Amino acid sequence: MNNFTSWLAKIKLPFFSSFEIYFDLGTSLTKIAIKDKGIILREPTFLGYNSRINQYLFFGTEAKSIIGKTPDFIKIVRPVVGGVISDFDAEVILIKKYLEKSVYLYFSNKIIKPIMVGVAVIPSIATEIEQKAVEEALYKNGLSQVFLIEKPLATAAGCNLNIFSHQPNLIADLGGGLIELSIVGSGGIISQKTLKNAGDNMNKLIYNYVYLKYGVILGEATCEELKTDLLNFENTEKTITIRGKSLETGLPKSVRIKSSDIKEALLTNFNLIIDGIKELIESSPPEIVNEVMKQGVILTGGLSQIKGLDKFFEQEIKINVLTSENYQYATINGLIKLARNKEELSKLIIRLS
Repeated sequence: MNNFTSWLAKIKLPFFSSFEIYFDLGTSLTKIAIKDKGIILREPTFLGYNSRINQYLFFGTEAKSIIGKTPDFIKIVRPVVGGVISDFDAEVILIKKYLEKSVYLYFSNKIIKPIMVGVAVIPSIATEIEQKAVEEALYKNGLSQVFLIEKPLATAAGCNLNIFSHQPNLIADLGGGLIELSIVGSGGIISQKTLKNAGDNMNKLIYNYVYLKYGVILGEATCEELKTDLLNFENTEKTITIRGKSLETGLPKSVRIKSSDIKEALLTNFNLIIDGIKELIESSPPEIVNEVMKQGVILTGGLSQIKGLDKFFEQEIKINVLTSENYQYATINGLIKLARNKEELSKLIIRLS
């Protein structure tokens, strides 16, 4: 593989420039991009499995939209949990479906199928087995060569940072499956801390809060809606009327949920993230702490869109906090950016034994 990497860094063949494919196989969303064409797919990482006929019938947005609404023999599967593949066979099928929906459309009329080379990100805490699972899932879908790089490096590049400079930068990637806190510089991860109290876990906290306070059982989609529509740290009070199942009677029950309710349910969780940032800074050498104080903390990931979150973090950690402009696509855009320079990309590739 090392020889191939060196070779790839030097040559420039038409099929490589046309069909280098970039993958961000996230817990909540799967994103796929192609060199020179940009992002071509952004779909939820969900499948619907019919146990009666042993087939996956629903994918992506459709599968996510029917959570809690299906017969017992249809199960909604999430093949990626905590940033790593938990159901290998389901992930292989999902990638195949997404490639058919996006990448294959670009060469459907060609007689000879071009060689496909994939570059994918993996969490910095992924074990070698978890890394190989990603590699194998892509190989099974017809890719000729697969390269893996650590996600924080791609995310930092997508935030318009030069990861090869000696200027350390602290990136807080607030995703659905993982909270990845990383100090990146000199072409690598200087120090990092990973938390699992991410977006999916917050949905569970909202479920428990409404269950205990109002005696109402909510579905996962409703909890996600409450988090997205109501949560803010600007002290702006909004109210939504939602309907769930009454704990007492089992019948439908409507309750009015306020922004302050959601903030109360999740405040402890966000304080844990703040503690994680503080611990990461405290465990770093003095020179890095000084640089981070100058540069500030950059927020990215789906949760970074929460209004007022940057100011809330800033008040707590006493460091300037900025939100990435393109927070939803920072990682996949970073992959595209890094892949433009094969020599630099070769320095970041993980070598699996």
